[in-house]
Amino acid sequence: MLTILKYFGLAFTALLPVVNPVGSALVFLGIVGVAPAEEYRKLARKIAISTVLFFLVIEGVGATLLAFFGISLPVVQLAGGLVLAAMGWGLLNQSDGAAQSGHAAVSPSYGGVEQKIFYPLTFPITAGPACIVVMLTLSAHASSNVLLKSALAHSGIALSVVAISYTVYLCYTYAPKLTLKISPSTVQGILRVIAFVLLCIGVQIAWKGLEGLIQSMPK
Repeated sequence: MLTILKYFGLAFTALLPVVNPVGSALVFLGIVGVAPAEEYRKLARKIAISTVLFFLVIEGVGATLLAFFGISLPVVQLAGGLVLAAMGWGLLNQSDGAAQSGHAAVSPSYGGVEQKIFYPLTFPITAGPACIVVMLTLSAHASSNVLLKSALAHSGIALSVVAISYTVYLCYTYAPKLTLKISPSTVQGILRVIAFVLLCIGVQIAWKGLEGLIQSMPK
């Protein structure tokens, strides 16, 4: 149980900043435009399900891809940790204007949005390339030679994916109300805290990978 909780917390805090449900909800709002609340709920449910499937596929084949390309676990941990740390550093130092600039160019167009559930609403708006890097890193970090420990670790990651997707569902469902309830300064403050946590997680994973590489060196 502790292993599940550990990897649940690790995956959830690593995925939350890169998924950014609040920021993605603004993009979603711009694409859908004016629509009944029921339509927002239906679209949000489909996107949440699509996001779960997308993440689980990436997480499931991650170890296989690493084995196919002959990449060791410590190398992935080091590289993935550095990428996560860079993401956290970038988000931490991102200006408020830059964080919102990506939403201004989106034009409302509700017509035909049903055909956009996976692309672009799921990928790359909800789960972008950065999420793929995070999932591959988490998958490699959770894999071990002990079958039970590995299964519990991957179960924790899977539960975090469901939790993140449910957060996406809530933010997308109430996207029109969300923009009225939360001030931009509050959103920026929350994102700064999450960015710092992501930076710390990236450093921790990178250190774990570096430690593994040092231990594997011939004495």
